[in-house]
Amino acid sequence: MSEASGGGTVAYIQHHLTNLCVGDCDPITHKAASFWALHVDTLFFSYALAGLIIFCGWRLGQSLQADTPSGFQNVVESIVEFVSGQVRDTFPGHNPLIAPLALTIFLWVWLMNFMDMIPVDLLPVLASWIGIDYLKVVPTTDLSTTMAMSLTVFALIVYYNFKVKGAVGYLKMFLFHPFGKYLVPVNIIMTLIEELAKPLSLGLRLFGNLFAGELVFLLIALIGGTLFFGAGLSAIFWGGLQVALDLAWLIFHLLVITLQAFIFMVLTIVYLGMAHVEDH
Repeated sequence: MSEASGGGTVAYIQHHLTNLCVGDCDPITHKAASFWALHVDTLFFSYALAGLIIFCGWRLGQSLQADTPSGFQNVVESIVEFVSGQVRDTFPGHNPLIAPLALTIFLWVWLMNFMDMIPVDLLPVLASWIGIDYLKVVPTTDLSTTMAMSLTVFALIVYYNFKVKGAVGYLKMFLFHPFGKYLVPVNIIMTLIEELAKPLSLGLRLFGNLFAGELVFLLIALIGGTLFFGAGLSAIFWGGLQVALDLAWLIFHLLVITLQAFIFMVLTIVYLGMAHVEDH
């Protein structure tokens, strides 16, 4: 907790919410100064978790047992069946891309969210030992991650709108939805807002919830800083309070990270389902 005691509460929080930036980064704030900057920690943890999913899927595929499935196989099959059920209940028609996409989104987003369960000071302190001054370990607390995912989904929405409805049908959706042919200017504005709200609702909801959760963990961690200024009963009180708050928020946040992964997956299915319906 040296940052908390030396630089104050604000400095401690700002330090933990600053990405490891390379490229065109502000030399004072260490934040991206333009598009030509990369958050290396976000990329590293995102790709590492994606690699973990691929590796686990490969290993499971090498050891599938129909008669005596392992515990891990049972867990994976339960998740696959759960996601498949959501697709069957929500998505109209059939598209072989939707179920694998939904499963990938659910697992990847959940794993990125789960990084928030690691003690907030653990990995940054370990990184500081090898000369890395800034490290954010939760990719979904980076707006670049959530908006990149949501814009990818939005690109698929636009693609399937053109593929299913055709260029003319997609144009008609803007001209005549939702108020008919007599209010075309209003229809264009309303439909444009509706379409732009899709990526924003995906990206900002996930980012906002995870960023807020990370901030709460940091505030709870700051309670431990008071142990350096107290002794005896004071230290016992603050230490006990920190443990109690950390455990309570950990349990609650575990539900939050799962719910946010589920919402991102379901909204993706719903939005792509709307793109597959010819009559909006």
